[in-house]
Amino acid sequence: MLELADTLSEAHAQVADQIKKHNHEAAAALLQQCQECAITMGTTIEESEGEGFVTVGYLEHYCEAVYDIAKKLSAADAFSSDKAEKLLQKNLNTIRNSINSDIPVKLETVFLPYKASMWDSLESVWRKADADPSCDAYVIPIPYFDRNPDGSAKEEHYEGDIFPKDVPVTRYDQYDFESRHPDRIYIHNPYDANNFVTSVHPFFYSKNLKNFTDELIYIPYFVLGEPDPDNQAVLDGIAHFVMTPGVLNADKVIVQSEAMKKAYVNILVKEMGEDSREYWENKISGAGSPKFDKVENTKKEDLTIPDEWLSVIERPDGSRKKIIFYNTSVQALLDNDMEMIEKIRDVMKVFRENKNDIALLWRPHPLIKATISSMRPNLWEEYEKIVNDYIAEGWGIYDDTPDLDRAIILSDAYYGDHSSVVQLYTRTKKPIMIQNVNVLSD
Repeated sequence: MLELADTLSEAHAQVADQIKKHNHEAAAALLQQCQECAITMGTTIEESEGEGFVTVGYLEHYCEAVYDIAKKLSAADAFSSDKAEKLLQKNLNTIRNSINSDIPVKLETVFLPYKASMWDSLESVWRKADADPSCDAYVIPIPYFDRNPDGSAKEEHYEGDIFPKDVPVTRYDQYDFESRHPDRIYIHNPYDANNFVTSVHPFFYSKNLKNFTDELIYIPYFVLGEPDPDNQAVLDGIAHFVMTPGVLNADKVIVQSEAMKKAYVNILVKEMGEDSREYWENKISGAGSPKFDKVENTKKEDLTIPDEWLSVIERPDGSRKKIIFYNTSVQALLDNDMEMIEKIRDVMKVFRENKNDIALLWRPHPLIKATISSMRPNLWEEYEKIVNDYIAEGWGIYDDTPDLDRAIILSDAYYGDHSSVVQLYTRTKKPIMIQNVNVLSD
């Protein structure tokens, strides 16, 4: 609006010049353009702020002044060039002041999740932005691809239709990033082209998104064990999470704790040099992970439990069994191959034998299929058979939904691999047991 006001101001000078030269036809044409510009401004403001908004009234007065000047251009009592310009500028100044003082400035903030199961890493930030009257917040799930073993793109996925019902979703192909240029963009995928298993669409790589926003903010989709930021061996172990395009390209990075911030800074300084420390200290925040917010704010009584789950959880007399959240990770399968397959088979055997007292809720990592089928095709066949048999037998729960937090809150204890889920589960203060691939029941 202010840029259009500047354009009108320039046009007023040209109108005055044409009146001074007695080029009434040219002055009238310019005045008509001024009026059309004011009408456009009024229409836009009404769409944003509602009918009868105060600035629109000032624009109507401006249009009346334009009409009065145009009507008298060739009359005896015509406005002089100076008088015409002063009248137009007086009305325009009132409009400009109203734009500055009456129209609230809103931040446009965009959230770009790619997997619905990872939405919890952005959700609490979105909820705060959505509740802020000075912010327009958009959730725009983006497409991603599985990759073949040679790195080429396989099938495309879009999960915008499985987000929580209270989260309004905007399609990525219905939002013009270039023309809207949101003030902030939040991402939780840091890898750009460097992930061997999946890739978001290249348009949504962090290096490209920087061109379409004033502030690109990265929040990891995972949480890690709290690090000792002064232990170099610990830092070396998590450096691959830090040295990613998303961290390097973002204007701000928000991590799970102050200890994790120090770890990130120390890793980046080691790579980039001591003179970069102040830059990383300012760029990285240890404000906390939204994933922790989600676990701590989810209540058991608010959960929606599917009927097929209840048939596993409840005994015939209506009492409930203890529920064990069984988590299998991608890394454990990659590291242990067939030994992990045998371990999972053994776990299934033990829980099947105790199904009358314990309900097993098996929730594997959501990227197991994409990762194992791409990197260990033979292993995937064995793993898939276990999954299919487990589902077909129906004595336990198989949870492949996007809602990780439901499994965390509903269950009574955790059993499985050491993964980022363990860090979330510790917030519940419920028992945690880490499985040992080398220990079988027989």
